Amino acid sequence: MVVELISVGTEILLGNIVNTNAAFLAEQCAYLGLSCFYQTTVGDNEERLAETLHTALKRSDVIILSGGLGPTRDDLTKEVAAKVLGKSMYMDEKQKESIKTFFEKRGLPLTDNNWKQALIPEGAIILYNDNGTAPGIIMEEGEKTVILLPGPPNELLPMFKKDVYDYLNRKTPNTISSQVVKICGMGESQVEDMVKDLMENDNPTLAPYAKTGEVHLRVTAMAENDKEAKKLTKPVVKELKSRIGSYIYTTNPDVTLEEAVVDLLDKNHLTFCTAESCTGGMLAARLVNVPGVSEVFKEGMITYSNKAKRNRLGVKKGTLAKYGAVSEQVAKEMAKGGCFFTKSDVCVAVTGIAGPDGGTEEKPVGLVYIACNVCGKVTVKEYHFSGNRAKIRENTVSSALTLMRLCVLEYFSEITFGKKEK
Repeated sequence: MVVELISVGTEILLGNIVNTNAAFLAEQCAYLGLSCFYQTTVGDNEERLAETLHTALKRSDVIILSGGLGPTRDDLTKEVAAKVLGKSMYMDEKQKESIKTFFEKRGLPLTDNNWKQALIPEGAIILYNDNGTAPGIIMEEGEKTVILLPGPPNELLPMFKKDVYDYLNRKTPNTISSQVVKICGMGESQVEDMVKDLMENDNPTLAPYAKTGEVHLRVTAMAENDKEAKKLTKPVVKELKSRIGSYIYTTNPDVTLEEAVVDLLDKNHLTFCTAESCTGGMLAARLVNVPGVSEVFKEGMITYSNKAKRNRLGVKKGTLAKYGAVSEQVAKEMAKGGCFFTKSDVCVAVTGIAGPDGGTEEKPVGLVYIACNVCGKVTVKEYHFSGNRAKIRENTVSSALTLMRLCVLEYFSEITFGKKEK
């Protein structure tokens, strides 16, 4: 089955917002085993949107449109889609009541143009929105299906997962089962080299995806039912675990790297702190995203200046003078000081040059040192990242989480090994 994505919104064409919806939808459709050959972005223009939809209907089985379902005059997606498919519109009383309740709970004024979002094409399946006022809509016309989803990601993502995923899964002739294997601490080319023979299989298929600081492998099998499909993916996942080992941090598609790190610390009854310079709190922010992190997270310190490094972390003045703030020695003292002053078991510390200025021939922009102290054992790694300031900081955070995880695993591996030797 072929699916096509149409993103609606002039703001996307102008680059005012990043189109994360298309990336999410494409990935989800791949999990479902749907073929996606075309993705289009079109502005808020009735004629161009109608032309784009007509073209998509000629070459694809399922068309998913995102955006343009709001209450204003330039929100045209629903009206254009209904016109293209020859559907009349009616006022859905349940959706109208939902809009009214939404505004009343928030104490917001309800204007007449909001009722536009209660207009539904005849015969459509309504996907009621738990996070906003624009419902999703599924229109079926013969063998073609047109799905309309709201543009805000915090509305689109839960609606797709709650309603659309299962709907599309039921439409596929066979059952698709996908298993995601998430890897940190290894590059995409290295991972691919280790599994390239497995990528030659037709069913199940194995596909790599590079993320910031991570590599994800998706194992996808097609069979008559879910049980048979999972039978096909299981041995491949087992083989991946055998080859890649502890660099795999999860096989749960919903688990993030920071969640895996916090879970590892919690299971081993370890508390931690962060000491950040060039990342300015980004590392702590990612970790704080994890529910329940307060059980293990003691403190996050942003020690941007040399004075802060001395006062908050006990970095020696002589060390700063001799080696500079961006150095292996300072990173090590930051990690030691973090554990000492907060009485934490683990501290991860980062110091580097994020740019665009401040680099030298000896210490170029992108040079970062990350240190991890686990119960007194300190590991320091040197990194050389490229890209703009934001990219360097983002890569630093991902690498810090990876180092933190691997250092904790290594520490307990050594303890276990020692016990066995005795």
